[in-house]
Amino acid sequence: MSPRSARRGRTRGRGGRPSWGLVLGGGGVLGGAWMVGALTAYEEVSGRDCRDADVIIGTSVGAFAAALLGAGASVADWRAHQEGRAVRHGPMAGLSWDYDVDSGGATPPTPGRRPGSPGLVTSGVRRLRRLPPTAVLSGLVPEGRGSMTRIGETVDGLLGGRDWVRRRGVRVVALDYDSGHRTVFAGPTDQPDADRHRRHTVRGARLPDAVMASCAIPGWYAPVRIGDHRYVDGGAWSSTNVDLVAADHLDEVVVVAPMVCFAPDRPRSFAQIVDRQWRASVTARCLREVQAAHAAGTAVTVIGPSAEDLEAVGPNVMDPNRRRRVLETSLRTSRAALADPEPLELPVPPAPSAPADARHQRDAAGARR
Repeated sequence: MSPRSARRGRTRGRGGRPSWGLVLGGGGVLGGAWMVGALTAYEEVSGRDCRDADVIIGTSVGAFAAALLGAGASVADWRAHQEGRAVRHGPMAGLSWDYDVDSGGATPPTPGRRPGSPGLVTSGVRRLRRLPPTAVLSGLVPEGRGSMTRIGETVDGLLGGRDWVRRRGVRVVALDYDSGHRTVFAGPTDQPDADRHRRHTVRGARLPDAVMASCAIPGWYAPVRIGDHRYVDGGAWSSTNVDLVAADHLDEVVVVAPMVCFAPDRPRSFAQIVDRQWRASVTARCLREVQAAHAAGTAVTVIGPSAEDLEAVGPNVMDPNRRRRVLETSLRTSRAALADPEPLELPVPPAPSAPADARHQRDAAGARR
């Protein structure tokens, strides 16, 4: 199932082995449950330990997952914790996070009445070709009133008094709620070669604050202030942010994307129709980002939900009542998809810069299973 690319990356991992990275996307409470199943299946099929990835980039719930892995928690521990089993060793031992309560429930508190960020809207109008529409819309929705305090406390408990994980390569993506800049939070010793995004890389922030910022859904949770800036969910820019790994020149990147959909079904309700349209937009953006990574010589595998997964998730990704069902379904469908991945068609670039076979990757999402 290993992807192939026209050019191989130039970065070597620890011990001289091929370098690889994880990109963990957003998707709410149920996206996290699905991600646990997908990562479990990936470790089983690949023989890898996700904690060994050279670079781990997380957005929204993916930021929480990046913090767990970066702190040394295993996927098996995360799965056990999700299933209500005791974790007796490692960073998650004694973790008090309640998935069904601490995220705030299936519906948001009543938001404010005014746009959350008029400055972002004004800036977005001036930069319509540079800002994603979702970023501009996030400034229009009223400011949320939900709190991310519990998730910050949970990440803080993983760190044992440190501000960031010890290892390098763990990065968290959020959106500057006033300027509209996509912001990458990195550890103080990390040197992400983010090319044109470098001026929006922030080092020195505390990881609990960065994760809270990355998870702060506009209109649902209050923006998180770090220094002089307010930040919201990195998914307001992109649910995946795969293109950020392009400058790392890794040999391979595995994208675990709860909101991507390669297996369209026939939605029956209005809420499902809206959800599938949103997922189609997320998928199109992810494919463009994959192309940027691939153009830098990186082979890419994308793991996304199947039609059966979408049925298990339902129309509300924040509904904790479906969490166990989503995890169990993901374990089964992800194993099947990774055992027989389908080719992934990437958009054709305006001016070809690589051989034609560079437009084809391997997709572990199971678009046609």
